[in-house]
Amino acid sequence: MGITSQVGVTPEGVEVPRSLVDEEMQEKLKEMPKEFQPSIPKGADRKWRYMWRVGPRPSETRFQELNAEPVVPEGFPEWKDTMDSWGYKMISAIEAVAEMAAIGFGLPKDAFTSLMKQGPHLLAPTGSDLRHYGQEGTVFAGYHYDLNFLTIHGRSRFPGLNIWLRNGQKVEVKVPVGCLLIQTGKQIEWLTAGDCIAGMHEVVVTSRTVDAIKLATEQHRLLWRVSSTLFAHIASDAVLKPLGRFAESSLASKYPAIYAGEFVEQELAVINLKGNKGEL
Repeated sequence: MGITSQVGVTPEGVEVPRSLVDEEMQEKLKEMPKEFQPSIPKGADRKWRYMWRVGPRPSETRFQELNAEPVVPEGFPEWKDTMDSWGYKMISAIEAVAEMAAIGFGLPKDAFTSLMKQGPHLLAPTGSDLRHYGQEGTVFAGYHYDLNFLTIHGRSRFPGLNIWLRNGQKVEVKVPVGCLLIQTGKQIEWLTAGDCIAGMHEVVVTSRTVDAIKLATEQHRLLWRVSSTLFAHIASDAVLKPLGRFAESSLASKYPAIYAGEFVEQELAVINLKGNKGEL
């Protein structure tokens, strides 16, 4: 999630994947077995995204910019109700999983959800035009992790999402109809002192994507790859630090206490600064 604007539209060619600007990450990629290496992007992501603020924000915050008012496009009278309805359903699913995870980790049931209250959650429907970018190997979202707490996706209209398991193995994702996919972000890694690692992933045109494009063309369906993604965050003014037994972990010192909003700003600064310097 290398995001330059936190509300409204982000056109293709703007969002920069971490793997394009993070030299340390690039070195690690070269050490991977060839069959598990991600596709290396040549520039910014070939995807459009609309960031819609879901849920209440704090009346007072140190991080006003991260808690901006939503942007409503003209000409869509049902926009707010539709986006909020889906967004709240996604957040409810995240909260249920977060409570189960807390119990499983031996933490209070609300250990995570209490920190999510009034967080800068963002519903971010994402689209890529397969008419223009339907060649196998095209990178829609370069190899990266998400900087938020948990990310939840509906099933995409076309395949193409690859994830990396903890053992470094690359896996092509197949989400069953009627199911949602949840991925771990950097904030839950912080709260668990690395017991949960932020999941690396990419979206590329694969052979399965090409097959799906051919079928969709024959059926005269729209050739846009659309995924419905929500980024659930820890509240900006809450402190990120290892919780409960994770505070005693030998790795806890790698995760010092920091405001969640400050952490997000630092992550965005790495991507925006290097991208704006022309290092793309």
